[in-house]
Amino acid sequence: MEKDKNRTLIEDILRKLPIFKNLPDRHLKQFSRDFIVVNSKKGATVFYQADSSTDLYVVLKGAVKASLLNEDGQELILAGFNKGDFFGEMSLLDGKPRSATMIAAEDSTFGVLRRDKFLMAVKNDPMIAIDLLSALVQRMRMADGMIESLAFLDVSQRLIKLFLQIADAEGEKDKNGYFRIKKFTHKDLAARTGASREAISKVMKVLTFRNIVKEDGDSFLISPDAEDKI
Repeated sequence: MEKDKNRTLIEDILRKLPIFKNLPDRHLKQFSRDFIVVNSKKGATVFYQADSSTDLYVVLKGAVKASLLNEDGQELILAGFNKGDFFGEMSLLDGKPRSATMIAAEDSTFGVLRRDKFLMAVKNDPMIAIDLLSALVQRMRMADGMIESLAFLDVSQRLIKLFLQIADAEGEKDKNGYFRIKKFTHKDLAARTGASREAISKVMKVLTFRNIVKEDGDSFLISPDAEDKI
């Protein structure tokens, strides 16, 4: 019963993924059977940077973050992925080691596709590869934006830009026009902006005083005028 439920969930999510948008329905149903389902507890490492695995992952439930870790244990979060997102596409395409460490941010369930199964599907439907390359280019553009922020923006500007990106992706507007997003710890915000936790704490006090960011329970409220502050 659980297996059938996961299979249906995989099919539904694959239909919504841009990399499989041109896959005929009968091929998609067959393709979904090539996925295996794996679970990860919150905080568990899905795979490490430089691992030799080359599978494609689709998030069926939960959330995961892509991070770079140095020898001192400091973390730089490159991106976050939620239900319906995919990751692992770079190693899937070139067969080379992983470029980042993936960590489950919540208890999560993934659909996992082996590289040989993907290549077989590409032979049958070459548009999959073209759509995947398009998605990869989009992520590279986002990475360029992150590099630009680290190079040219101060901590306050980086933090506001991060909040706006999250609000654009998953925020909901309240009656006052503020964007409601989930609340992050100062440690997480530091890892996502390449700043120290102390710097984030100072900036958050200023942003709160200026009503650019408000705390509301387990949420942050982001001012609709925040973009003007970058």
